[in-house]
Amino acid sequence: MSPAHRVPAQDEKPPSAQIAVEALQRALASEHAAVWAYSLALAFVEPDVRARVESDLGAHKKLRQDVSAALTELAERPVSAQPAYSPPQPVADAESAYQLLATAETDTIAGWRSLVERAPNPDMRSAGLTRMTDSTIRCAFWRGVTDQTPRVPVFPGRV
Repeated sequence: MSPAHRVPAQDEKPPSAQIAVEALQRALASEHAAVWAYSLALAFVEPDVRARVESDLGAHKKLRQDVSAALTELAERPVSAQPAYSPPQPVADAESAYQLLATAETDTIAGWRSLVERAPNPDMRSAGLTRMTDSTIRCAFWRGVTDQTPRVPVFPGRV
């Protein structure tokens, strides 16, 4: 029998399912990093944006929990968070904290874009697109706070 007609073993996932699992794992890894970034930023943010940071942090924690649950339902072990992450530049004040948040959102857009591009069914693509859009909105906010232009990345999810 040719490889193209090989029947997967009973416990083996079809290639499209495995690709979707890998995309979910990438999205989860980016959510772990975003939670870490937002937690670090809380130590430096100004009082007038603290509620926004806490709200965005809560959104990322919920997404992390949802993706972990989805992977568990697929009988996959969710990727673990790293003990620490290396920010692209030192975080020492509010401005550098806000820049870190813009970077974290850019990374989550890329994670969710991976799911949009690789999901084997419309429901998964739609869920990924919703989360990618939400991350893009958060990214635009933090890019605006740090006076980055354009506020919305030209090709969201492309890094």
